[in-house]
Amino acid sequence: MEATELSTMKEQEVQNQHILNRIIELGKIIEHHNYLYYVAAAPQITDAEFDALCRELAALEEQYPEYRQPDSPLHRVGGAITKEFPVFEHLRPMKSLSNIYGYEELEEFEERIIKLAGTHQFSYILELKFDGVAISLHYKDGLLMHGVTRGDGLKGDDITPNIKTIRSIPLRINTSAPPPALEVRGEVYMERSDFEWLNHERLQNNEPTFMNPRNATAGTLKLQDSRQVAKRKLKFVAHYLDIPGQNAATDFEQMQLLKQWAFPVSEYTELARNIQEVKAYIEKWAEQRHELPFDTDGVVIKINELALREELGDTAKSPRWAVAYKYQAEQAQTTILGIEYQVGRTGYITPVAILEPVLLAGTVVKRASLYNFDEIRRLDLHVGDRVLIEKSGEIIPKVVRTLTEVRSEQAMPFIPPDKCPACQTSLQQNPNEVGWYCPNTEGCLPQIKARIEHFASRKAMDIEGLGSEIVSQLVDAGLIKDYTDLYSLTFEQLIPLERFAEKSANNLLQAIEKSKQVPYSRVLYALGIRYVGINTAEKIAQAFPTIQALMNASEQEIAAVHEIGEKIAQSIYSFFQDPKQRTRINKLVQAGLRFAADSDFKIASNRLVGKKIVISGTFENYSREEIKQLIQQHGGSVVTSISKTTSFVLAGKDMGPAKLQKAKSLNIPIINLETFLSMIDGNY
Repeated sequence: MEATELSTMKEQEVQNQHILNRIIELGKIIEHHNYLYYVAAAPQITDAEFDALCRELAALEEQYPEYRQPDSPLHRVGGAITKEFPVFEHLRPMKSLSNIYGYEELEEFEERIIKLAGTHQFSYILELKFDGVAISLHYKDGLLMHGVTRGDGLKGDDITPNIKTIRSIPLRINTSAPPPALEVRGEVYMERSDFEWLNHERLQNNEPTFMNPRNATAGTLKLQDSRQVAKRKLKFVAHYLDIPGQNAATDFEQMQLLKQWAFPVSEYTELARNIQEVKAYIEKWAEQRHELPFDTDGVVIKINELALREELGDTAKSPRWAVAYKYQAEQAQTTILGIEYQVGRTGYITPVAILEPVLLAGTVVKRASLYNFDEIRRLDLHVGDRVLIEKSGEIIPKVVRTLTEVRSEQAMPFIPPDKCPACQTSLQQNPNEVGWYCPNTEGCLPQIKARIEHFASRKAMDIEGLGSEIVSQLVDAGLIKDYTDLYSLTFEQLIPLERFAEKSANNLLQAIEKSKQVPYSRVLYALGIRYVGINTAEKIAQAFPTIQALMNASEQEIAAVHEIGEKIAQSIYSFFQDPKQRTRINKLVQAGLRFAADSDFKIASNRLVGKKIVISGTFENYSREEIKQLIQQHGGSVVTSISKTTSFVLAGKDMGPAKLQKAKSLNIPIINLETFLSMIDGNY
C-alpha cells in the first residue's frame, strides 16, 4: 500500500473519530439542557439555541447512522408503532401501599413497627403521594434498558419506547462510574395545566376528553405510537432506588444519590424523627396541596432505615414498613335507582347499588358496592333514597350514609332475595358469616365462569387471551364446563366461533399449553380453594410437596402448617375430599400440569419441625432468601419478630441491637451460621 493511501486512511479515521466524538458530545449537551429545563427548572439557553443543537445532532445521525448512540436524546421524540408490549417480570414485586385515614390508624402503624422491630430508634421519610401511574426503570451499566408498568405487581408491560419520551427520565445515569445494575421506581404524572391543554386539543379535534390527569397519564402510557406519547408532556418523579449489594443505610441517602444522578426527586420530601413531626407534615399539606400544580391525594409515610425495612418485610399485598395517609375523600349526593346482585366464583352474593350518575373525584359514578345484606340494613337503605357516596381510597365508590331526613313516600324498602339471581337456587348463610351464598357450585353459570377466569388469571395459570368475554363465549358454546376442559380444546372447535381467526385460535391454544409449566404452588392457587391465596398456596406446597401428599393429608396435618389455622385447613381438606374435585385433579394431572414442588425446593429433613426462627443480620455466602429456604426445607418456620414462642435467633453480621436486647431479655437462644448449618446437617 502506498504512503498516500495510508495517509488518506488515517485522515478518514481521524475524521470519523471527530464525528463520533461530536455526536457523543452533542448528546451530553442536549441531555444536560433537558435536565436544566425539565427537572431543575433553570434553563440556560433559548429554545432556538436548543433546537439548533438538536438539528445538528439529527443531521449527523442521519448521515452517519452507524455512530448513533443507544441513549441518543433524539429517541425522546418517539419512533415506530408498538403493536404489543412485551411482559416484564419484576425483580421484586411492585406492591401497593396500605391506606390509612386518620391519626388513630397512623398511631397503630407506629405501634406495629415498634412491636415488630423491638425498638423506638427509627425515623420516617415523608413524601406527597403523586396521583399518577407507578413505573419501574431498569439500568444496566448506566444505560436505561427497560421501563415497566406495575401490572399485577409480579409482571408488568415493558413500555420502554414510551418511557424514553419523558424528558425528565435520564436515558443514561449522570455518573462516570455507574453500578452494573440498578432499579429506580417512581410515578409518571401530568400537571393540571398540561392536562387542560391536552383536553383543549382533543375538543378541537372532536375527540372525547379525559376525566382527570391520572386517567390521561394511564391512557397515554399505553399508546402504541410513542410519537403521540412524546406530545403529551408527561413528567416523572423518583421515590425508590435499589442497587444490588450497594445500597446506602437510609432511604434519604438513596434519594440524595438519585438527585446527584439527575433524577427528578420530589422537593416536598422531608425527614421526621417522631409521629408528631409526621402529623405536622400531614396537617401542613392538607390545605397547601390544593396549590400544587399536580394532583395529590395523600402522604406516603416510610421507615427511613433500609435494614429495618428488610427485617419488617412485606405482607402478600403491601410492605409493612410504609403506608399512605389518605386525606378526606370527596363526597357527593345521588339517588339509589335500584339494587342488583353479583354472584362470585365461591357463590358469594354481592349487592350493588345502581345510582343516578354523579360526578365524584373526577369520574362519573353509576354503581357502588354494598358489600352484603347486613350493610344494607345498617344503612337503612330504600330504593329511591338520596344517599351520600364517596370513593374509598378515592378508587372504589361506596355508600356512606342514607339521607333518611329527605326520604320520599315513594321510596321502596329493601327486601333481600332468598334465591340466587342467576340460577334460582335457595341461598344459604354459613354460621358466623354475614354473607349469603348460592350452594349450586356445579350448575350456577356465573360461578362456573368466574372460577375459570380465576384459573386463567395472571397470578394463577397466566393464560394470556382468556379473559371474561372469551370464557363466557366458550362456556355458552358448550365447549367447556369447567377449567379442566381447557386442556382438551382443539383448533377445530375454536375456529368457527366469533372473534376467532386462525391466529387468535392458535395463540389461545399455545397459551393454554404454556400454562402447563406454571409452578405447583400457583396451580394450587388456581384451583380456587376458598381462603387459599397465593401466600397460603406457597406454604401448602412447601409442606406437602406433591398433590398426592396433600390429598392424603388429614385436616389436623394441614392445620399444623405454620399460619394455616383450622378455618383454612377445613376448607382445603373438604375440597380434596370432594369426589368431583378429585376427578378434576386427576384430569389436570393427565393433562400434564405441575403437581409437585420444584426440584430446587425439597423437604430435606424434619430437624427444624415446630421451630419458629428469627433471622437477623447478614451472612457470608448466603442471602436472607437462601437462609429462609434452608429453614423451610428442614421443616422450620421463619418469623419476623422475637417473642416467647421464638425457638432461636439466627444471627449474622450486624445483628440489630434491638433484637439482640429483646432476645436476651426473653432468654431466647442466639446461634451463628456455623451452628445452624451443623444443626440441619444433624451434627449438633
